[in-house]
Formats: sequence, C-alpha cells, structure tokens
Amino acid sequence: MTDRIRLGISTCLLGEPVRYDGQHKLDRYLRDTLGNYVEFVPVCPEVEAGFGVPRPSMRLEGDPQAPRLVTPHDGVDHTERMLAWCYRRVRELEGEGLCGFVFKGKSPSSGMERVKVYGPSGMPTYTGMGLFARAFMEHFPLLPVEEEGRLCDPALRENFVERIFALRRWRELGEERRTLGGLVAFHTAHKLLLMSHSVEAYRLLGRLVAAGAERPLDELFAEYEEAFLKALALLATRAKHTNVLQHIMGYFKKLLSPDEKAELLELIEAYHEGTATLAIPATLLNHYVRKYQIEYLAEQFYLHPHPVELQLRNHA
Repeated sequence: MTDRIRLGISTCLLGEPVRYDGQHKLDRYLRDTLGNYVEFVPVCPEVEAGFGVPRPSMRLEGDPQAPRLVTPHDGVDHTERMLAWCYRRVRELEGEGLCGFVFKGKSPSSGMERVKVYGPSGMPTYTGMGLFARAFMEHFPLLPVEEEGRLCDPALRENFVERIFALRRWRELGEERRTLGGLVAFHTAHKLLLMSHSVEAYRLLGRLVAAGAERPLDELFAEYEEAFLKALALLATRAKHTNVLQHIMGYFKKLLSPDEKAELLELIEAYHEGTATLAIPATLLNHYVRKYQIEYLAEQFYLHPHPVELQLRNHA
C-alpha cells in the first residue's frame, strides 16, 4: 500500500486537550501502535461546533432515539446547533477517503452505544447514541466503526483492524482493475478470510461473482462491496478459524511427514480448545506455504490480513 489508511478518530484520543474540562483521553495503542499504519483524521464535535475549551459539560436528555443535547447547569438546549454541524461535517468527510472511525465512548456527541440519556425522573438509562456518532453511522453505514473502550477486547480489535485493511484493499482495485476479472481475483484472494467470518456469506458472494457477466459492472461492484463489508463485520470465532485452518492443512496432505501432520493438528486443536493463540498454527502454516510454494495459499489474505507487527493474532 502506497499511502496510509485514513482513519477518522475522536480528537481527544490522540492526546489533544479538547475535552470539556481541558483534559484529553489519550489512547496509546491507537496513537503509538496503530498510528504507525494509519493517517488519522481527528474530529472533535464540541470544539468544531464552536463550544470552546473549557466548556460546560453536556448530556443527552429525553427520547433515546431522538435525544436532546443539553447543558444541565442552565438547561440550555444545544441540539439544533450540534445537529446542523453534524450533517455538514459528515458531508465534508466524504472527501477524506476514510476507511473507518474510532469514537470516544460514552460521549454525548461521539459514543456509539450505551450513552447515558436522562429522563424526566433525572435518572439515566444507558440506551443512547452520541449525536455525531449517529449522524456518521447513518451517512456511512458500511464503514467500520468502533469505540476506544471496545478495542480493548482482542477479538473486536482484530476484527476492526482487519476490516479497515480489507476495505483499503478493495478501494485499491482502482478504475483499471474494476473489471469482472479483477473482482474474481479479489474474491479468490479473500476466500479463506471470508470463510472465517461466515461460510454462508462467502457462498453468497461466490454466487454473485459467478453471475457477474449478467450484471452491469457498477451495480455488481456496489452489491459485492456491501455484502463483503457486512460479512467481515461478523465476528470470527474459534470454531470458524479452526475450520479454515483445517481446510488449509488439506493442501499439505501429500507434502507433510506424519510427524509434521501430527504437530500441526496438535497446534490447531490447542487453538480450538483455547490453550494457544491463532498466531501459533497460522505461523506454522505460513512456513509451510513458503517452504512448499503453494501459490494459491500465498495469495490468501487470511494468512496475512494485517501487519504481523500489530500482533493481533497473538491474543485472539
């Protein structure tokens, strides 16, 4: 990839002192680790909408599906001002080429889920969504999104990073490769990755590609993109990964010695039982792919879906 992946992010997560109290919420993994592979596009709804730093704290009130943004100390309603900014900002972000967004959790503007919404009794329910997060997700329904707190979960972290890299590869097809042949090659290279998320989705996409000659190319690519990104949003599981690992092992049944087969089976079973990480059998399989020069497997993104330096499969 010639350029870094462009990733939207809540500005405070990069260590900028833009919160209501003049503080930040630096996330070192995002800035210092993932930041080696992405170019961040920071967004702070409150500051960009003109509320300043420091500023009175705000909260959501009323209907969780259509809450109001209020400063509780004086009861002033800032909803229309914030929404006007949100709708303008998401249109501006169309030109940024974003492959995803990381939101600040629990924020009345940027929280993806379980944001406090205060009712008439003054007691909150954790059923809201930040105004900007809602506007962004409605405007870009297929883009990978996450909150920084959820990214502490290893499975969610790998899923999110895997998706932004996959979306980048999809966009890199470019106009010159937006052909039926280019789509077939892309789908083939992502076969095992798709299977690790959903065999049913892989088959659906396969049928779509197989009938591609009967469809207008733009329509075909748009439908494939939507189904592809929705498939990768489904979390992979140990059972699904195990099925894929066993499938890969089948390519070596005439190449490995009995001891090598036994060792590989043992590592796959250890992963399935939760006593080994996915990186262990995947590393051995990558070794055999190189050793025996299995070109089909070498081109499968399942075996290298994201930079190994991120060590995402060391915890999955």
